[in-house]
Order: sequence, then structure tokens, then C-alpha cells
Amino acid sequence: MAGEAGGAALGRAADKLFSLSGLFAVCKPKGPTSAAVLNLLKERLLAEAGVQTKGNKRNQVLKIGHGGTLDSAATGVLVVGIGKGTKMLGTMLAGSKKYTAIGMLGKATDTLDATGKVTEEKPYDQVTKGDLENVLQKFTGDIMQVPPLYSALKKDGERLSTLMKRGEAVEAKPARPVRVYSLSLQQFQPPLFTLDVECGGGFYVRSLVNDIGKELSTCASVQELTRTKQGPFTLEEHALHEDKWTIDDIAQSLEHCTALLLGQPARKKLKTEHPGETAVICEDK
Repeated sequence: MAGEAGGAALGRAADKLFSLSGLFAVCKPKGPTSAAVLNLLKERLLAEAGVQTKGNKRNQVLKIGHGGTLDSAATGVLVVGIGKGTKMLGTMLAGSKKYTAIGMLGKATDTLDATGKVTEEKPYDQVTKGDLENVLQKFTGDIMQVPPLYSALKKDGERLSTLMKRGEAVEAKPARPVRVYSLSLQQFQPPLFTLDVECGGGFYVRSLVNDIGKELSTCASVQELTRTKQGPFTLEEHALHEDKWTIDDIAQSLEHCTALLLGQPARKKLKTEHPGETAVICEDK
């Protein structure tokens, strides 16, 4: 009897899991790729529902995807679509995002962040808080930006970052239009400085910090990066931490987030859509 009751409970959990549909947000930890976080989330949910991924008799597909890659070294809001919500992920790519970034003056790396090899070191003693604030004005509004070589953008179907790690020669992508809604200096303790950025789709904070370094006649790289908001989803209010990656917690979050999305005003999009950026969708049979 106990076995039958347990089986029935798992059956209800599986039914609930496969009925989930919409968008919610998780808090991506530092270290794993966005795709790895998605796979871990999916594994947790399928395990909780007692669904065997191999030889699955239910013959059902759990559709789950994310709406915009966060660097492995970055933390923060990762918007996830489940069920029919995967079709809504494209709007997340084009929508606004907010980041808090800690940059370091005087040191450049091949990845433009702390994970890479140092490629250049320059003095930064001459840089003042006023210099930095003045430079930020040049990077606000509609600007042109060259994406990093280490990125999720693709060449011939492969990520640039994958090609770079293999030691293959990769040409920089041409500068493209991006939009910065707001950019402010929160803290300046040389060599470190902290920025708050609100930007549109296709924007790279690593490229921003690198470009700021050049404008200041030195160099700079990202030390820490946190996405604090994507679309209407904020890190403090909506992003589920790992202990909340359960069917019930996600169901509750989906209810809350549906109301959130209904009240979201439409942002004007840039005319240029950026090829190479796609929502990542996983299907498990």
C-alpha cells in the first residue's frame, strides 16, 4: 500500500511538472555555464517527479530553456522558460537588463574578465573619479560596441569561445549597435570601480569595461559581474536560489511572474537584431 501511495504521489508530481508553463527566474551561481545551470535544474525537477529520462514510458517532453546567456564567472538573474514559456524567451533577449560590475584598472585579459590570461598591464594612478565619471557619458545611449572574442556568438555554427579555447584564429566581430539606458559609477577605490548598467539586448559588460580602460589611457577588465534584473525579473524579488528549485516553488513563482509580465511596458527595440543570440531550449524525452 505504501508503495502504491508513493507511486501515486510521484505520478501527481510528474503531472504537475509537465503542466508547468511560463517564465520564471533563477539565481545563477558563479562557476557553471548558463546551459549547465539549466541542465541541473531540469535534472532536479525530473528526479523530484520520479521521471526516468532513459526509456521514459510517458513519452513526454519537458521543454525548458533560458532567455540569455550569463558568463560562467557571472552571477544573478537567469530567466527560464518552461513548457509554452519557451516561446516567450525571445522577448527576454531583446528586453532590458541591469548589471552591477566591478572593474579593475591597469590590467587587461584575453577574456576581458578575471578568468582569462593577463595580456597587458598599464599604470592607472593618473585616473581620477571625475575622469571615470566623464568617460561614462560616452557610453550612454545608442553606441557601437565590438563583442568579446570569448563569447556565445557563433561562427560557422560554433561559439567563438569554443574556437578560441581550441587555439583557432578568430577575427573580432564587427562593431554593432547596442543601447545603454543608464550607466553610473557607484564606487571608486583604485584600482577597483563599481558600475551599475542598464542596457538592451546584445550588450556585453566585459566589452564596456575594456573600452572604458582604453578611453582612460590605461586598460581594465571585469572582476565580478552580477545581473540584477532582466525584463521585469529582479534578483532580490524573483530569482529562485538552488534550495527553491522544486516543482511547487516554481509553480508558485510562475503564478506571480505571469502577473508581473502582464504589467510589463514594451521597450522600444533597436532596428538591428543581433544574429548569433538565441534562447537556449532543452528537450528531454
